Amino acid sequence: MQAAAQPEEKTSFLGGRWSQLVIGIICMGLVANLQYSWTLFVEPMQAKHNWGIAAIQVAFSIFIVVETWLVPIEGWLVDRFGPRPVVAGGAVCVGLSWIMYSYAESLTVLYTAAVIAGIGAGCVYGTCVGNALKWFPDKRGLAAGLTAAGFGAGAAITVIPIANMIKASGYEAAFFNFGIVQGVAIFILALLLVKPRAPKGVTVSRRNLATKQDYTSGQMIRTPVFWVIYICFVAVAAGGLMATAQIGPIAKDYGIASMPMTLFGATLPLLTMTLSIDNLCNGFTRPLCGFVSDKIGRENAMFVIFLGEGVAMLGLMHFGQNPYMFVFFAAMTFLCWGEIFSIFPALCADTFGSKNAASNAGTLYTAKGTAALLVPLASVLAVGGHWDRVFIAAASISIVAAVGAKFVLAPMRRRWIESENSNVAKTSTSPSVAMGAPASE
Repeated sequence: MQAAAQPEEKTSFLGGRWSQLVIGIICMGLVANLQYSWTLFVEPMQAKHNWGIAAIQVAFSIFIVVETWLVPIEGWLVDRFGPRPVVAGGAVCVGLSWIMYSYAESLTVLYTAAVIAGIGAGCVYGTCVGNALKWFPDKRGLAAGLTAAGFGAGAAITVIPIANMIKASGYEAAFFNFGIVQGVAIFILALLLVKPRAPKGVTVSRRNLATKQDYTSGQMIRTPVFWVIYICFVAVAAGGLMATAQIGPIAKDYGIASMPMTLFGATLPLLTMTLSIDNLCNGFTRPLCGFVSDKIGRENAMFVIFLGEGVAMLGLMHFGQNPYMFVFFAAMTFLCWGEIFSIFPALCADTFGSKNAASNAGTLYTAKGTAALLVPLASVLAVGGHWDRVFIAAASISIVAAVGAKFVLAPMRRRWIESENSNVAKTSTSPSVAMGAPASE
């Protein structure tokens, strides 16, 4: 009998793949504030300590670098010991880091907290995305997108309460209280996670060419196709990270950050309204584009959306001083940026297999850390309010990445996978292999 005809193993409700996906999404939402609410704290910290915006933003870069560059190690731990201990450890780091932020009286403490925050976020992010790829080999784009949506949209729920608490009680209270709540909640959810077991008989969409063998991270990084994927990731992530970290200072320099905006009956300061909408767009696009990439192919989706990001940033540059256009084009930037966190993990698993999906996707995810190194450069380029330089640079690399994905990566990846699969087929049909294979395989 073929694998497709075998019944799926019975599991408890919480042990099923959809339940595990939901748990991962919630964990991602709880850890999202480490990145997407950061911009709310920058100006209050500067007002109290006068450290300098660029120096404070170094903490953001440290967080991103640590979060991303340690994910391969955290993914390796997940692949071998399961998700529960890794996420539980991440929960402790998440809570501890925010408490340290609340008490930081020096840049040294601020930067140390950023390191711990990065470790915690990486443990949660890498585990949950890796789990989604393993549970859903048939719907990798959608599953990774839904999981990453938690990281994008999770902050949309809490950005207003955090902003209100900062205004009413100070940024220290916001760090302390939300740190405890988030850390405890993630720790409890970690106890519900189980090691993934992919259902039997599922297949990858014909639109997405997939490998027939599993590669370790060491084998993966020795392939040219991996580095083309990596460069595309860095290029597109850089523009989005600049917007994520700098949207507050940009709005302030444009003189519209505190302007009251009314939308759907709610009146909020423009920056708060923008962040809420941006985070919703950032979350919404991840499952949507993941699903689309399952249907039309990864590189086709990348081409359209990367172009969209470049156009959105140019729109923000030309029309951003109008408050309504600022909200619109900022939302479009996030809408076209967030999809990289669903398409790239799915692309990685398609190309290098499911067995080591957590560590492989984690290795690719370090591209976000590489891109984060460009965030302080944006502050330097923008000295004197010259944000046009930042927008032109970010838009240009996004457009180049779009062209590269369609006309360089797509044919290169197809040739490589077809060659590797052909070698596997030849090996499996050779007399020595065929005679030695067990009858059940």
